[in-house]
Amino acid sequence: VSRMGRPLLSLTLLSFLMSLGSGWAWTTPDCTIADSSLLSNISYYIPSCPLAPGLHLFASCSNVSDLAQTLTALPRRLEALCLQGTVPVLPADAFGHFPTLQLLRLQLGTLRITSGAFQRLDQLQHLFFEHPTPCCLSLLLPSDALEPLRFLNSLSFQGYCLNSSQNIQLPLSLSRLTLRHSCLTDLQELQGLFPSLVPGSSPTAISSPWPPFLEVLDLSANMQLSRVGVKTLRGLQLHSLRLDGTPLSALELLASGLLHLDSLSLVDTGAEKLPGNVTAYFELSTLDLGRNQIQHIGDEDLSGYHSLEHLNLHANGLHSLPTRFLSALPQLQRLNLSMNKLGPTLALPEGLVSSNLRVLDLSHNELSALPSGAFSSLPQLEELWLGGNNISNLSSEALEGLRWLKTLDLSWNQIKVLKLGWLSSLPALISLNLLGTYIENFSGRLLQGPQKLSHLWLGSPEILELYPPWPLTLLSLEVWAQSYIQFSVPHGKPFQFLESLTLQASYVLLHPGNNTVHFPSLRHLTLRGCSPGIFSTHKSQRFFPQLHSLEHLHFWSYHGGTEGLQLFGLPRLRVLELGNLDSLSESRPVNLEVLLEDLPQLEVLALSNLNLGNLSVSSFRGLGLLQLLLLNSEWALGLDSSLQEFIPQMPQYVYFSDVTFICQCESSWVGPWAARAPNTFVYGLEKSICMANASDYFKTPLLSFLSGHCPDNLELQSFLTSFTLVVLVIIFALLGCPNWSWLHHLQALFHAWWRKLGGRNHRSQYHYDVFISYCRQDRAWVLAELIPALEKPLPAGEGLRLCLPERDFGVGQDRMETTAASIESSKTILCVLSHQALGSPWCNLELRLATYRLVAKPGTTSLLLLFLEPIDRRQLCSYHRLARWLQKEDYLHLPQRSANWEAFWEQLRRRLRKAVQEKE
Repeated sequence: VSRMGRPLLSLTLLSFLMSLGSGWAWTTPDCTIADSSLLSNISYYIPSCPLAPGLHLFASCSNVSDLAQTLTALPRRLEALCLQGTVPVLPADAFGHFPTLQLLRLQLGTLRITSGAFQRLDQLQHLFFEHPTPCCLSLLLPSDALEPLRFLNSLSFQGYCLNSSQNIQLPLSLSRLTLRHSCLTDLQELQGLFPSLVPGSSPTAISSPWPPFLEVLDLSANMQLSRVGVKTLRGLQLHSLRLDGTPLSALELLASGLLHLDSLSLVDTGAEKLPGNVTAYFELSTLDLGRNQIQHIGDEDLSGYHSLEHLNLHANGLHSLPTRFLSALPQLQRLNLSMNKLGPTLALPEGLVSSNLRVLDLSHNELSALPSGAFSSLPQLEELWLGGNNISNLSSEALEGLRWLKTLDLSWNQIKVLKLGWLSSLPALISLNLLGTYIENFSGRLLQGPQKLSHLWLGSPEILELYPPWPLTLLSLEVWAQSYIQFSVPHGKPFQFLESLTLQASYVLLHPGNNTVHFPSLRHLTLRGCSPGIFSTHKSQRFFPQLHSLEHLHFWSYHGGTEGLQLFGLPRLRVLELGNLDSLSESRPVNLEVLLEDLPQLEVLALSNLNLGNLSVSSFRGLGLLQLLLLNSEWALGLDSSLQEFIPQMPQYVYFSDVTFICQCESSWVGPWAARAPNTFVYGLEKSICMANASDYFKTPLLSFLSGHCPDNLELQSFLTSFTLVVLVIIFALLGCPNWSWLHHLQALFHAWWRKLGGRNHRSQYHYDVFISYCRQDRAWVLAELIPALEKPLPAGEGLRLCLPERDFGVGQDRMETTAASIESSKTILCVLSHQALGSPWCNLELRLATYRLVAKPGTTSLLLLFLEPIDRRQLCSYHRLARWLQKEDYLHLPQRSANWEAFWEQLRRRLRKAVQEKE
């Protein structure tokens, strides 16, 4: 066969086998199908869409013009679907083939929706109509379009104008309604759009014994919304109202007719004063006034705020707070004062102690100093955010009185030195963030005081040296440095319970006096910028000697090559992400076969910019549990034809992102595989390009090259035709030799396949699981030991249906006929052999019947031999079929020592269980 013929012959046979497979293709142009639970940051590599928590299998499609064609190629068990393109009409029952759909996000341009478009979407909870640019496209929504959505929770319109729609009936389950970037000018328009929101506003409104209720009504970014109208929202109970980016005056809400309102958001509305009257009227618990122009707050502005629990004054340009601030807000629990100008010295208002404040955000306030007792008036504070300031010195006196503080953020400050005991007044501290500071030497002694410190972030611009002792309660540690991080550790296990570790530096070093660092409980490891030598086994100082509990490894390095990278001793690793291990200069391709040979539990493999070279089937041997394979930013990647052997074990998801292939006909199998990949979703091949050589600057689409340069020519067609004829002639000739034993096996396989195809199998003809053959002298052992171990229900036994001649044969029956019938109606045969059994006429008969059936009717039963004592093989010469059966090593020996019986019973049960399951 010519070089061109071999891959094309394999391609033809592959296509034929795929056409017989039970799987179907997930490959859809311009669509991404993924399981978000397999790769948390999958959106970094491939296009995706925002999902709701708890949703996993999703599809995100772009450039959709033929909706029916796109939906036909998607899996039916989707939980989330995002469509972007141009579809003028949404037909009836458009998504009826997706009964498990819970989220539907549509970006389809100007759209007209027919009645019944959302039929059979019984589980849909989130429905979004979105346009990416803030302009108002027309959307026609029939009044009964949402009627089938009985469990709809969120409904959103963004960038659409609903003026052409009227009397839209909202499901009773709806709790969140959003109209952003729409053409609303007056809240009264909501009465015509959604009459069920306002009882009595329309004669067509459906009466309800309970007043309407919404968790959230979001009308943000409506630039023309400036009027409310009297009693516009009369009777509506609302928990949260968002009017961000609108010119609507908060005072007009007093005449809106709202029955109840808990939370009001007025971000970026140009407000210059606190809306005290509105807060007092509704007794608001949450008020968001971020990104406004409230630069001054007077004592007279604080009346009516006694019910407020959450207040956000982010980015308002505040210089100070009034003296009555804390006393005027007695119920306040969360206060956000970030990105204001309260520095350089913090001066919290004097007055009564605020016993309810739990969270205080003072980040980015130009603070330089914290005086002693700065937070003494906040004894119940649990979270304190001070990041992004100019704090250089911090003493324990500044943090006095915060005995319940759990989170302290001091990131991106000018801190260079910390004194021992600076955390002594924070016994309840759990999380401490010191990223972006200038601390170059950090000792674990600085963490004395907190009893349950679990999460620690450390960072320095250049270098960071870490010294013991470390808290035993530490669960996660993240360390950043521009140049290097150096660990100095004792000979014990300083990180006994650490579960998550992140290191970002050019080099990670060990102190010259240390040999290694132990992380016996580590599950998540993230390395950014580190040298691959951190995993080397050839270095005298190995940083990670053993990580037996590690499940997730994310390694992004900016050092060229992978010569020092050796991933050994990771038996539980499930997720591996490797990136940027290629150098700018010439380097050897990564040997995946060596890199992945010791990762038996791997489920997710993401490789980016590794200079993989040529992929073959040997690269993925031993990865039987792999579910997701992602190749990103690869140059001159070759796909060997041997990968076709890997197709039955291909992962469920295979992604190619920004990959340039080599133009070669050895990859001609890729096109048909991507189009009809059984049970595998393939993404990115339709957009991939290939290069013929290093100087090929005019790159060609990969699939176009394969179809144009690797055609089925006449010479190949003639070869295939003649080859098929020769094979048929040989088959017909062989069928004329019925005495050939292998034809019996082929016939049995054909009959089994035909019966399975017709919905029939052998299960109905089996009355027993195991036929037991033994002699009278071995009866005592069989009844006392073997039968209870196999026949008793779990867990005492295996729960098998056994056939014993002495027990199950009827009185007066012909023993030879009954033995033959019982063997035929048993799924497997277990022969208990000893010297006495070989001399027994009936055991002789049962052995010959069993071995004859194995040859005459292969595939209908199986045989397992159990030797109770050592037997010389020469004694089995008369049993020529039995001697051949021993060559298959399908036999067991009873251990002479009872101490080894437990392993023997487990092996016997496993063998019989497998044999029975094969027949089922």
